[in-house]
Amino acid sequence: MNADPLAALTIGLLGSTHCMGMCGGIASILTLNKSKHPVLIPVLYNLGRIVSYMLFGALIGGAVSSLSDISSTNQVLSWLRLLAATFMILLALYIGNWWKGLLFVEKLGGYLWVLIAPIARSMMPIEKPIYALPCGFVWGWLPCGLVYSILTWSAVSGSAFNGAMLMFFFGIGTLPAMIAVGYSSTFLSKIKQSIFIRQTAAILILFYGIYTGYTVLKLLNVL
Repeated sequence: MNADPLAALTIGLLGSTHCMGMCGGIASILTLNKSKHPVLIPVLYNLGRIVSYMLFGALIGGAVSSLSDISSTNQVLSWLRLLAATFMILLALYIGNWWKGLLFVEKLGGYLWVLIAPIARSMMPIEKPIYALPCGFVWGWLPCGLVYSILTWSAVSGSAFNGAMLMFFFGIGTLPAMIAVGYSSTFLSKIKQSIFIRQTAAILILFYGIYTGYTVLKLLNVL
């Protein structure tokens, strides 16, 4: 059984401290008016966000799978999986506040976000629950090193469907923190600032990245 979906779910949970920093402000705005649709709007917003992740995963997973079929070699996927392991290590260093090299990747995504941001801002505030779905989909394009790291796993998932499912599990992992952030901002703020929680999450992700990289290097007969 492929462990990547479970790993994506776990990383989504562990990386939630980063999500609170990147998207917590948006999630809080969605719950400012708690007298109207206190649950439906955040749920639909996050559903739209997860759908955008699944689209990314499907596009990248399908494209790389097609290229691999054309080249008729699995070695390409092995090297890409090594790249995914490298991104996982970079993500761990990022979450643990040990090294911020992943910010460079986020800056690259920022060039695209400059074009999308006006559309995203025009959808705020959300007047009706149904508007939260497309709003979440657009805000799902917000540059995020955590998302980009998981997308590298979608690239080696083997198909568009697998890529979408990988991003789905990741999105579900981030869901608890994103739903709760608007209602428990003080408590979650403490979690976000907790050095112990951040570094524990970073160490677990680091070990998974190193383990994956090691298995790929063994497969490539590098070790």
